[in-house]
Order: sequence, then structure tokens, then C-alpha cells
Amino acid sequence: MKEAAADPHVAFPRPLAGKIVAIVHPAWHSCGSHGVFAAQAQAYKRLGAQTVSIAAADTPGCVEGTKCAAAYFAAASDIDADIRTFAGMPLREVLNSGFLRASIEWLHGNQALMRLEVARRTPVPELRPRAPHADLIHCNHFFTVPIAARLRGRYGCPVMLETHDLQARQYALHAPLGVKLPPAASYEDMLATECDVMRQADILVHLNAEEAQEFRRLLPGKRHALIYPAAGPMPAGAGGAEAILVAAANYPNFLGVRWFLKEVLPLAPQARVRIYGGIAQFMRWRAPLLFTKHAGLFQGRVDGSILRGAYRNASAVLLPAVAGHGISIKTIEALSCGAPLIATKLAFRGFPPGATELANVTIAEDAACFAAALARAHERRHLPGASRASSPARRFYEQHFAFDTYCQSLFAAAGAVMQSGPRELSPFTSP
Repeated sequence: MKEAAADPHVAFPRPLAGKIVAIVHPAWHSCGSHGVFAAQAQAYKRLGAQTVSIAAADTPGCVEGTKCAAAYFAAASDIDADIRTFAGMPLREVLNSGFLRASIEWLHGNQALMRLEVARRTPVPELRPRAPHADLIHCNHFFTVPIAARLRGRYGCPVMLETHDLQARQYALHAPLGVKLPPAASYEDMLATECDVMRQADILVHLNAEEAQEFRRLLPGKRHALIYPAAGPMPAGAGGAEAILVAAANYPNFLGVRWFLKEVLPLAPQARVRIYGGIAQFMRWRAPLLFTKHAGLFQGRVDGSILRGAYRNASAVLLPAVAGHGISIKTIEALSCGAPLIATKLAFRGFPPGATELANVTIAEDAACFAAALARAHERRHLPGASRASSPARRFYEQHFAFDTYCQSLFAAAGAVMQSGPRELSPFTSP
């Protein structure tokens, strides 16, 4: 996220000087949400606030001082908060009757209840005296609200909940273990749980225009804000011989990569493609034969400098989204590099109007069209072209996802809720 920062020599207002903002977020890295967490910390510091990052593990037994906590900090060094802490549910809590009941629901596919139960049993780190007070708690994903609510009880400040996406849709899409015990948890039940928890926040922030509209319908009595996320720009280079596909390790990405390898790539065998990100391990687990067949394409999770080089030298960026919700951070990154984009329309879900009509964006809704676009990109890979730094995609990125624009939108929402103060304390404030 370092590249998202504007010129440090240019004056920028610091309206939150003297304020302390605690950012509560899942202890995730190498995914789109992680990039959003890093941008939040950077933006609040740019606005003048002191920042506290509280990374909450969603796996029992992953607590401060363990190997998994150390691995998280090593992989998430780009979260530039003034204070960084780690929180997790102690392993002994798995024997608690509440957790055991949630575990049974989890086996039926109810991830909403399970994630909430882990957060409820996660102790909140002691931040004093390093953070003697907090003026705002910026909470990410509904299932971290129990942690944020206990912090609110400690500091008496408002909670701003950033939804990222409608999680019940993600949970209904797949089961963590690949199967669900009957009767399977319903989308409606998980959505009801999600909305009930979200009512505890003082303001709800959404990253996706379509889902902002849906949340306004579901929770008409709440204050809502649509803030498109900032994503650090990728270099706008001259291109090269290979198309790239970037995907973190999650189920929607797995479906897209599987579709690309099975349906698209056989129709464009001459094309050279490299696949970056944690999706390699996910493919090895969920589709071992397909992974083995195409193992040479997978580069795995790589250092940021290598990934930036891949964008700089890409003949095209591929976005074969066939499932998923929320806004796609990798689509924003792809726009920023200015390269030709080949995508399904779903890759632009919730984007500002006009993204799919950009001159260097090709929308391909079926395998044959996607393969034809990939073949054309391969044929043109060595042809001279206009500067990618001024391409329509790059200009669209700068208009809607630039860091200064994000800071201004974030302050408009945060400043308003800090001025109005917190609502009544939620039921989750007791440990």
C-alpha cells in the first residue's frame, strides 16, 4: 500500500490531529480485504490521527505469541499503524458449551454464527497507556463487532462498521469443509444474523454500490455511506509477452480459475499466462488433477516487488470472475496498471458507472469470447502502443480510487459519526 500515498511535500489537511482511531479487522493477509485494512491505517494517519491495528484471528488457538500470529505479522508488514496488536480466542474456549453449539451449526454451513462465537470469546487487548483513549473504532466485517463493542464499552466512542460485502452470500456459496450436514443453514438465517449484529454499529460503510443499495433496503433505520476503497497503484509499464491472472486463496477465485483453466485456456493454447497469488495452494487442495496439469502456470504468493513487475510487464490482465460478491480489489489494481483487461462483467460488480465501457477493457461472458480476446492480446503483445500511464483504465482508477479521494470520503463519514457520538451500547459489550 505504500504506493497509494501522495507526494509528502504537498500540504494535506489533518482534521483528525490529536484523535486516536482503533481499526479492528480479521488477521488476514494476501487478499483484497487486507489491502483495504492497510489503506485505512494509512488514510487515518494522513488525516492526522494516531492509529491502532487490532488483528483478530478467526481460528481458535491462534493468539498473540503463537507461530500463526508471527506468520501474520511477517506477511502483513504493510499495515502502517502506530500500534499493532493481535487478538485471538484461546484454545481452551473450544470446550465452552456456546462454542460447541456454534460448531454444530458450522457443520451445517452456518459460518455467520461460528465467526461471531470466535469473536465473542476473543479477549480484547489492553491498549492503555499507549492509547489512553479512542475517538473512533473502525470495525471491518460484521463478525468482528463483538470485539469492537467491548472496546466501545471501554472507551465510550462510536463504532463505524465497514461491511466489505454481504457475507451471507459468501457463506451460502460454499461450505468450509466442502459439504454441509443436512439440514443446511439457510441464506435467510445467516443474513438475519448478519443484519442483527450490524445494527449495533453507529454507521455502516459499504465498498460496493450495488450492496450499499441492498444494505440500505435491509437496514433502513441506519446511517450508511458508500466509500470506494483505495488500492495502491500498480506500475504502468510497456507490457510484455505474458498475460497475468492474480487471485487470492478463496472459493470464488477458485471457481474463476478453474473455469479459466478448463474452459478458456484450451481454446487459446498459444497464449502465455502466469497465475499469481495464494490460489495455487487452494487449487492444489480442491482440484489436484487440474493443478498438476497446469502447475507450471502457478507462481504462488510472491513478494510485492515481483507482483508489481508482473503488472508492469503484462500483455493483459485476466479477470475471469464467475462467482463472488463485494467489490474486487484485484480489478481496481488491474485498472491502475493501464494494461488491457479481459474480464467477465462480474469482475466489475458494484463499480462506478462506465468501467465496463473503457476502451482497453474487453468484457467476455463466455469461454469462447474470453479465449478469443486472450489470443488477440497474445498476437499484439509486441506491438507498440500508447502510454499505459494515460490509458482510459488508469484515468478511471485515478478518478474513483485515488488515495486523496479516499481520504476525503473516509473523513466525511468518520468525522460525522465522531461528532454525533456513540449510540447505546450493544449486548456484546460484556466480556
